[in-house]
Amino acid sequence: MTPLVWILLVLLVAAFAVIGLGASRLRTLAARTGTFECGFRTTTRRGSHVSLGFAQFRAQRVDWWRCWSLFPRPKRSWRRDRLRVVSRALVTGGPRGDVVVVRCEHEGVAFELTMAPGAYAGLAAWLEAAPPSVHGMVV
Repeated sequence: MTPLVWILLVLLVAAFAVIGLGASRLRTLAARTGTFECGFRTTTRRGSHVSLGFAQFRAQRVDWWRCWSLFPRPKRSWRRDRLRVVSRALVTGGPRGDVVVVRCEHEGVAFELTMAPGAYAGLAAWLEAAPPSVHGMVV
């Protein structure tokens, strides 16, 4: 075999390994208790797109991971006592069904989350279930 064939073979194996690791990460994230599909978009940049991902309820925070990333830690994390739901809007008839667009604030930073109506009900209940001295406002 020529060196070029070896290089192509190594690159092909590396590509399959990266794809396999990414798929395994997605599967692991999706199987965790308290995890739901959740898109994220900052509201400060014009023309920004929704980044697809997964969010997970923890005891005192919500963690958010991008769908396709090999990074093992969450990309974003919002503390329960500092997360505030500003507004919400139900968008019906989309290609993936009904979606709730939730406008939030965390430590003065505005952003939007997109999720299924059931996931929003879980988020609202999670915020409201916090002790009175530490919960955010839910609209």
